[in-house]
Amino acid sequence: MTASTKRSAGAAKPRTSRTSRMVVAGAIAVAGAMLMTACGDQTDSADEGTKETGSTSTAPLADKLPQSIRDKGVITVGSDIAYAPMEFMDENNKPAGVDIDLANAMGEVLGVEFKFENATFDQLVLGMNNGRTDIVMSSMTDTKERQQGATEDAKGGADFVNYFKAGSALLVQKGNPENVSSLDDLCGLTVAAQRGTANETLLKDQQAKCGDDKIKEFISDQDTDSITQLQTKRADVVITDFPVALYNALNAGGGNLFEVVGDQIDAAPYGIAVSKENTELRDALQAAVQQIIDDGSYGEVLKEWKAESGAIEKATVNAGQ
Repeated sequence: MTASTKRSAGAAKPRTSRTSRMVVAGAIAVAGAMLMTACGDQTDSADEGTKETGSTSTAPLADKLPQSIRDKGVITVGSDIAYAPMEFMDENNKPAGVDIDLANAMGEVLGVEFKFENATFDQLVLGMNNGRTDIVMSSMTDTKERQQGATEDAKGGADFVNYFKAGSALLVQKGNPENVSSLDDLCGLTVAAQRGTANETLLKDQQAKCGDDKIKEFISDQDTDSITQLQTKRADVVITDFPVALYNALNAGGGNLFEVVGDQIDAAPYGIAVSKENTELRDALQAAVQQIIDDGSYGEVLKEWKAESGAIEKATVNAGQ
């Protein structure tokens, strides 16, 4: 999810067969938007969605991991699993999506299982720094403020292994009845965004420019709640990450409910958050991301989820500004 800053500033917080999986996931996105309620602050185990690899000496990058991780054969991952197509619960209530499939590919080269655990977005880095999980992988935008722990959603700070790139986008009802094309068109409309993200910051910044023609804000704890507001026509626009907006436009209601308008806003790197104290794990993850980029499995995952626009060529660390 996009940063809790405006990328560079601010202080708040994008189966079966491969084809049929996309169809099912699209249906889930709509059903989730209509039915899901905001999840609580407690972490729920969601570990069965990842592929079990187990520690193995045949994995080419296994020796790069800390010995403690190799011994247990598992990397625990904090994630807000309500953000299709990046991470969401499938029809079997198991984690699915881009991040889960990329984690499974990394697990193959590292020789461990990535076990996803569900939690609210703004508690993920804090939970990791308190030892609840080993890493965070949740469409989290890498920013200097998050690296330094200067935002409410990144207490204690973190290092970020960059693996994807995305910005914000405007999602509207099909046919764009309010003729929205940019942030400047939001004044006087009802606009939804997720709490603690750059999307909320974009909304607040635009609100300050609207004068007397105020935006009616709907700030949700989960992105699915924002999508519900748009689907039920209680909101005119949702500001969300570009891949999420595009996924809903292509899949929700068979592609007949929503559309993305305007250009992608402020594209920036997503990062896998790792404790600053765990540089060995950070470096192993960076090597794993680069390995799956080089061997082609990274590109296959993005193609499967129609997320190729976020592809990167080089795994970096703390590249966010």
